Amino acid sequence: MLFGKVVLRGEMELKTGLHVGASKETMKIGGIDSPVVRDPITDFPYIPGSSLKGKIRSLWERANKGKKFKWTEDSTEKEETIDYNIKEAEIQRHECRIREMAEMCPICRVFGSAKGNFPSSVIVRDLDLTEKSKEELSAIDTGLKYTEWKFENVIDRITAQASPRQIERIPAGSKFNFEIIYNIKNKEQVEEDLRNIKKCIELLQDDYLGGQGSRGYGKVEFTNLKVTVKKIGYYLEGKEEAKSEFDEIEDAIEFIKQDEDN
Repeated sequence: MLFGKVVLRGEMELKTGLHVGASKETMKIGGIDSPVVRDPITDFPYIPGSSLKGKIRSLWERANKGKKFKWTEDSTEKEETIDYNIKEAEIQRHECRIREMAEMCPICRVFGSAKGNFPSSVIVRDLDLTEKSKEELSAIDTGLKYTEWKFENVIDRITAQASPRQIERIPAGSKFNFEIIYNIKNKEQVEEDLRNIKKCIELLQDDYLGGQGSRGYGKVEFTNLKVTVKKIGYYLEGKEEAKSEFDEIEDAIEFIKQDEDN
């Protein structure tokens, strides 16, 4: 059942250069070694929503590893410990194995579980450059269109052989519009879920987005957050009182908790 939607919008600023890679086949002969993903029509770089969603899910999984949660199966209350599902390639990812478990898991009920046939409660849009950043990047000449070169040299520790490479980055200072939509499926869980989404954003700010993060890439900061709540009455009956915008998630939670037939 759907009780409404919560839309989180704002800006994400790059504090250091960011690289989200695209296929080399998308570049011309003689192009850069590691290109960034770009809009095929405008040629502006963008950040896929899958990159942002995947990163914050990964961080949230690591933060909750070993924690327990309760779930019910056939009227029997059970307890589950959050752990990783290790796959063949040693990829560590948590995913609840059945729907009843996923509905109560603080990870899967937000980000979804394909194994448990439980769809994600959040939609993470692709992040496009703000109009101001488009103007700023159009005005600079770095040798690349809207981006910058980053020259690196990998040194083999055994042979001391150098392996130079060129990586394309979106420059520090660039700003992107971001939008995360949370579907209210369970009124009893919405408070915890929204606070957890906020924690995911805070975790990312002290981590990195994209590739080469351990070498300084991908430090980001989220600003100008606005939270819009649209209860189901806004969509079904056009009730304007069922929609409101807030600067803080806590205020949005209080609005959702109001006992109104919206």
